Amino acid sequence: MKPDLFEAPDYYNLDELLTEEHKLVRDAAREWVKRDVSPIIEEAAQNAEFPKSIIGGLAEIGAFGPYIPEEYGGAGLDQISYGLIMQEIERGDSGVRSTASVQSSLVMYPIWKYGNEAQRNKYLPKLASGEWIGSFGLTEPDHGSNPGGMTTNFKDMGDHYLLNGAKMWISNAPFCQIAVVWAKNEEGRIHGLIVERGMEGFTTPETHNKWSLRASATGELIFDNVKIPKENLLPNKSGLGAPLGCLDSARFGIAWGAIGAAMDCYDTALRYSKERIQFGKPIGQFQLQQKKLAEMITEITKAQLLAWRLGVMRENGTATSAQISMAKRNNVEMAINIAREARQMLGGMGITGEYSIMRHSMNLESVITYEGTHDIHLLITGMDVTGLNAFK
Repeated sequence: MKPDLFEAPDYYNLDELLTEEHKLVRDAAREWVKRDVSPIIEEAAQNAEFPKSIIGGLAEIGAFGPYIPEEYGGAGLDQISYGLIMQEIERGDSGVRSTASVQSSLVMYPIWKYGNEAQRNKYLPKLASGEWIGSFGLTEPDHGSNPGGMTTNFKDMGDHYLLNGAKMWISNAPFCQIAVVWAKNEEGRIHGLIVERGMEGFTTPETHNKWSLRASATGELIFDNVKIPKENLLPNKSGLGAPLGCLDSARFGIAWGAIGAAMDCYDTALRYSKERIQFGKPIGQFQLQQKKLAEMITEITKAQLLAWRLGVMRENGTATSAQISMAKRNNVEMAINIAREARQMLGGMGITGEYSIMRHSMNLESVITYEGTHDIHLLITGMDVTGLNAFK
């Protein structure tokens, strides 16, 4: 792996829109990625292993629940800080960002927002410190884009609930200590349950043979008559809107994270274009290569502005789910297109692990699908602007 020489592009001086705290948070995450992620991530991806050694570092830079109040172990930061941390982590690797996103937005967020005080005090500090890693169980083998069709269910047995069903494509599943699982009660109402490692009948087989997110651990959550204590039910919100609220937070983080992957590909291609000599001059001097680079920085700049504005609205509570969908869809598409163009600029070297581009490109194939597929987000925007529901 080459030394991490990354320099972040800021063509429109967006740093001027950030507070000093924002920049301190971002720079701390950036330096940690350079020091602790970049040197090991290629080997981890090649070996299809999540580097558990970085969990402590993720906690130290505030990547686990950045916006969770300090009283529960979080950093108490704002939404733009959360976005910037996700941007820097995904600049290192989408799989590492996935681990942080799931922990923050899909495990800590519902416990904080939908849980009671006892649940917040029991789980959030251990999740914030990285002592515990969590996973989020919504997607099922037969229900992806239609989570309301889930069949995972629980029954009231008097002094406990009995949970049955299965979830798949679950980040962190193979080594999670807890899982926030969404299931239907006997009336068909969706609720969140906290399932803990060690509960009889709860297993988490790992998913193998992935070509994407290889440095992230993915698995299933299987529930075979799992007894869930009644105090593990999230009491303050139910219905499909509860898990979708978590997904809003996760998608917001992805909209920022994808920018990091794009910036890394652009920076790599820009540096290579100045060093690679063909026909007696740097390839960056050729018009077609300049076209690619000019389009890359333009799209990155547009995505940065979109994410920043969304962060302002998210912080003041005015961002809608549809606006978050637009940013997730646009920014991931931007990133995957830049990864493909950057790979071409590097020629054959672009497919090797000596550079990060091919790894980013493969990772983004998952990012463009998870937390709402590319096409589903398009329909969410379409429904928002027309008022007509294409899902029915």
